[in-house]
Amino acid sequence: MDKMWAGRFEKALDKQADDFNSSIHFDKKMYKQDIRGSLEHALMLSSCGIISQGEYEKIAEGLTSILDDLNNGALAFDENAEDIHMFVEAELTKRIGDAGKRLHTARSRNDQVALDLRLYMRDEAGKIILMLKELISALSEQAEKNQKSIMPGYTHLQRAQPITFAHHLLAYCMMLMRDVTRLEDAIKRMNYSPLGSCALAGTTYPTNRDMVAKALSFDGICLNSIDGVSDRDYCVELEGAFSLIMMHLSRLSEEIILWSSWEFKFIELDDSYTTGSSIMPQKKNPDMAELVRGKTGRVYGDLMATLTMLKGIPLAYNKDMQEDKEAIFDATETVQKCIEVFIPMIRTMKALPENMYNAAKRGFINATDLADYLTKKGLPFRSAYKIVGTIVGECIKKNITLDEMSLEEYKAHSDIFDSDLYNEISLESCVAKRISRGSTGYESVGEQLKYVAEFLK
Repeated sequence: MDKMWAGRFEKALDKQADDFNSSIHFDKKMYKQDIRGSLEHALMLSSCGIISQGEYEKIAEGLTSILDDLNNGALAFDENAEDIHMFVEAELTKRIGDAGKRLHTARSRNDQVALDLRLYMRDEAGKIILMLKELISALSEQAEKNQKSIMPGYTHLQRAQPITFAHHLLAYCMMLMRDVTRLEDAIKRMNYSPLGSCALAGTTYPTNRDMVAKALSFDGICLNSIDGVSDRDYCVELEGAFSLIMMHLSRLSEEIILWSSWEFKFIELDDSYTTGSSIMPQKKNPDMAELVRGKTGRVYGDLMATLTMLKGIPLAYNKDMQEDKEAIFDATETVQKCIEVFIPMIRTMKALPENMYNAAKRGFINATDLADYLTKKGLPFRSAYKIVGTIVGECIKKNITLDEMSLEEYKAHSDIFDSDLYNEISLESCVAKRISRGSTGYESVGEQLKYVAEFLK
């Protein structure tokens, strides 16, 4: 295939250099966006009198036929093409003749690729938003079923205070909801059309950039043509948002891995989302969660690759920027695949409330409530804290829990203790007494579930 830019050159590009320079093998995934942008660009050229109506009709018919043929497999991508833009233009010219050569009037590949990438990432980020909402829904359904399932809450991976499994799962709902709004914000900032910026300086033709921007559902145009072709902030911002999504999925993966182990056994994963061992027949490995945890580093790497690639580039477009696509495509596809497997894994996950409750009974996680009991009866909290700490130490020596200590033993530490302490330190009471908004208390968890449901509407 002859290069569109071949006129200036006396020698053909070296084959190895040509392969190195080519991006068709990865940017071909933007063919729908490329053709959509070209259709609107051609319509604008016609409406502005830059090309004739007849030429526009030929271009539109040719581009539509190329799109149909690519969609149904009748047309294969030419891997010898330099990029998706050159492939489509060459194929168009082959089909409709000289009219196809007029399509590139008043634009450059610089603003064309900037347009394609914005359109593509807007579409893909929109898909991820929908997937995140489905995952939030799956988590909230599990939370709904486990509003009364009491488990130990942890700090420093040490049993700390009793909470409900619902409260713990809802914490991840809140994280993922922020991820949704973060993507929505990123889309708003990127939703401006660079088309018409041309190579970097604009064009001498009487174009209507706003017409194309409106037709492509942008909120406006990039107001500086140099910025229009050189801006990749949106790639960095989206990769940052994707990295946070993966961080949240990785944290939940780590908990799923712990919870499904025999040491915890708070949950059981469905067989469909676990694997076995090649030599140990008893094993049921949480491989999907482990893979998600591992792929998080991959998405972080994509973010760092893009930041590093951009950090030393002078304005405007430079070939370095071709490296933006493989990183952003990889990050996008990795996030999508991870969420895709996470949704059914969460939906089919089985909670084991009895095991959670038994774990909550150990570890003195009602000690804070015992201190609060003394404080409510007039003792300063620090004094109460010291007494309860001494009592916990005594219980450890005797190998008993706080509710197994006799009232006489309690009174040896303070006369304030009375028989009502046992109700105060029961796990159910410890949870029910949490009445502050956002707490693990039953009413608060109900509020959180309503908040999530409202968000998903």
